[in-house]
Amino acid sequence: MNDRLSTEKNGCFMKNKIKVLIVDDALFMRKAISEILSSDSDLEIVGTASDGMDGLEKIKSLRPDVITLDIDMPRMDGLEAIRHIMIESPVPVVVLSSLFSDGAVTFEALRLGVFDFIPKPSGAIVEDMDKSRRQIIDRVKLASSVNFKNIRRVKMNAAERSAELQVFPSGTVPLEYLIAVGTNISGPNTVIRLLSRLSPSLPASIIVMKEIAPQILPSFVKKFDEHVPWGVKIAEDGMVLEQGIGYICSNEYSVSVERNENNEPYMRVSKPVDNPLDLMFSTAADVFKKNTVGVLLTGVGVDGSDGFSYIQNNNGITIAQDAQCCVYPNLTSNAIEKGTVTSIANERQLPQFIENSFA
Repeated sequence: MNDRLSTEKNGCFMKNKIKVLIVDDALFMRKAISEILSSDSDLEIVGTASDGMDGLEKIKSLRPDVITLDIDMPRMDGLEAIRHIMIESPVPVVVLSSLFSDGAVTFEALRLGVFDFIPKPSGAIVEDMDKSRRQIIDRVKLASSVNFKNIRRVKMNAAERSAELQVFPSGTVPLEYLIAVGTNISGPNTVIRLLSRLSPSLPASIIVMKEIAPQILPSFVKKFDEHVPWGVKIAEDGMVLEQGIGYICSNEYSVSVERNENNEPYMRVSKPVDNPLDLMFSTAADVFKKNTVGVLLTGVGVDGSDGFSYIQNNNGITIAQDAQCCVYPNLTSNAIEKGTVTSIANERQLPQFIENSFA
């Protein structure tokens, strides 16, 4: 039984609080984050730390369920702390940082396997502050239930990337297929690994929808583009799809696929909808028919399974990440249970399963 569910009182089992350690060099920010998290009765602040080195020591003594971590700190910064934490004292990490415009920082943190990277609350606008409070509390709660053994950092090989970029520049192969990839919570790490291993010579474009703060997306995508053989761009309204390009979108928006007056497939990026993955998958199948490959990765909720059904009805292929390999299995498990999945693959198998869809 989960330790947080196993405290007995008066003959009833009570839910233990989620223990959180806050690591930030600014005293006022430690207090602000403590106040935000303490406002939720499910959370308990077990300690604070002023830098990465201090945080490592307190992780060992306080044994938190989740830590919030700043990046720009003295002695040991957040990125160095993450490297040590993942090896020495594994615990889910939610990054709260003002460095979201630094592509190297955001990409590296997500590559190393942090649960999420969130801009620090600014407090400039009341509505924004309320949204930030809810987001921080939500992420910490979700992080506490993560399947941590399935979080692994992505190893990159610069020499192989450089060679493949020269052999397969984007647009040199006709565009015939669309690979639509859907994920939400804790998906960026898996997406980085997938695009680093998938050949850009496929006659396809890729659209990836995942949960990532829109403020972080530009810097993340810019750095992402430097590290994988695919060209990587932010999905923008009206953008025509090109072979060899991966388009990244936050699920705070919706993406649908249509054809323009020249019969070219393009993206419509618009306001959020309740089930953005279903919309992306179903409209992709409307345009690409049997040449649609839907891929569902780690995440929470039920979104995506109806869109998968639509792809199957158009004789396309649907691939789900094996639930046992997911950080969160809900998205894929739901689609598998509904019978809308053509193939199930673990993370290492995903690139080959996708490439086999083109045979």
